[in-house]
Amino acid sequence: MERISDVLIDEERIAKRVEELGRQIEQDYAGKAPVVVAILKGSIIFYGDLVRKIDLPIKFDTMAVSSYGSGTSSSGNVKIKKDLTNDICGEDVPLIEVIIDSGNTMKALTSLLAHRGAKSIKVCAFLDKPSRRTADFEADYVGYKIPNEFVVGYGLDYDEKYRNLPYIAILELTD
Repeated sequence: MERISDVLIDEERIAKRVEELGRQIEQDYAGKAPVVVAILKGSIIFYGDLVRKIDLPIKFDTMAVSSYGSGTSSSGNVKIKKDLTNDICGEDVPLIEVIIDSGNTMKALTSLLAHRGAKSIKVCAFLDKPSRRTADFEADYVGYKIPNEFVVGYGLDYDEKYRNLPYIAILELTD
């Protein structure tokens, strides 16, 4: 059994921070046409909000990866479920993720995309849980650093539920 115990980040704070991140990415990629990659499923809401704040001729792509299954912590085993549709060799690639926890997924993906010849790779994460980090990895853009709580909403789920909440909330699991 689970229940929402508290709203951690409300809709207004989400919108404000997404706009700030969009402006920062737009400035950093000025004069370029990056391939902005959403990490599915979690980042899709953040990605949609963010790319509308970036006034550049961006290209869209997506990857689906998994390291959680139906649990609440990363297994450390990153699996690619859906790969990119475009060749990213020679491209600037901002990766958009909703949360960085252990850092294992992003470390593996940035290494993979570098191996495929990306010109540059930067990671934008809406949420960061540095206390959970097991891999040596830091995002280039972070919306909010959050405490070690299991959170849902704004694309984040527990067993495929709660993604549609318009805010970030703490989820408590009970027996």
